[in-house]
Amino acid sequence: MAKLSAEGVEEVFQLPQKTGRQHLRDLLGWDEFDEVRDLRRSISLDIHYRSLVFATEKGLSWVAVAEVGRLAGELLEETIGLPVSQAIKLLQEKLAAFRVTLPDFHLRAVCDYFHNTFIKHYGLHQFVLAQERDRCQTFASLEVYAPPKPLPLRRGTEIRAWKYQQELAAVSAAEEEKQAEMERIRATLCKERENMLEEVYRSVRTQTATLEKETLMSLVREAIKAQVQSLHDIIQNEIQATFEILQLRLQKKALLLNPPAPYPPPYSPDGRKASKQKKLKELILEAQIKEKEKEEREKEKEREKEREKEKKAEKKAQKAAQKAAKDEKSKKKKK
Repeated sequence: MAKLSAEGVEEVFQLPQKTGRQHLRDLLGWDEFDEVRDLRRSISLDIHYRSLVFATEKGLSWVAVAEVGRLAGELLEETIGLPVSQAIKLLQEKLAAFRVTLPDFHLRAVCDYFHNTFIKHYGLHQFVLAQERDRCQTFASLEVYAPPKPLPLRRGTEIRAWKYQQELAAVSAAEEEKQAEMERIRATLCKERENMLEEVYRSVRTQTATLEKETLMSLVREAIKAQVQSLHDIIQNEIQATFEILQLRLQKKALLLNPPAPYPPPYSPDGRKASKQKKLKELILEAQIKEKEKEEREKEKEREKEREKEKKAEKKAQKAAQKAAKDEKSKKKKK
């Protein structure tokens, strides 16, 4: 074991504990080791360091402190495998041959320290330092992600108000989605109706011979039936979708009429001021509801106009089919 010097020990206590222990390890001539995996070396280094701390706190000179550290190292090495009685005898011999002259009370303090630490836990030291332990260690790497930086408090929202906003946004989104779905289905059904009519007209054009009255009437009935069936599907789909949209609007209106109370409640020095603020808030809310209802009425008018256009187009198609039937009939009479 490397001999500790007074200068080296003094340097150890000029450093923080962690760095000081590493410097003591270098002074002892030990190689660098992992204190988690090599517990034996770590415990031995602790015993050395604590003995130096004890001697320093007792006010011993740096030479005496270094000698106490040397004594701790010799006891660790020379008592391996010895019974406790021989360990006590060895401690007494080394204290009697202490190289630095100490007052009696300092020498008794050093003796008491080793009796109360090393000898008292002698069996534990022997178990740890003299026996090889069964290694059963598992090491796993864990990647830790730091939480995101929180937003400033002024940008925060009270939890009840936030839930209210989320619920209102969800109802509005569902209403818009249902409206878009209704428009999409209507466009699909109109396209199918046009395709069916186009097939009927194509079958008429492909007829090279003169059409009989029954055949022509059958084609006209088929075209009218396609128109009626398509219109029936469109109206049925719009009724169902309109009912669902109205349900969503009722939910939205109920939410708008029952907003959460502000938190913290606004400060008001008297009741009348609070009452005025409440009335003002109710007026603003009522104006918002009226504005929403006005927008919905305008949208409904636009949808009504679109339905009128579709009906006109259907009537026009029926007239065209009837005209085609009349033309075919007149051609037949001429022939």
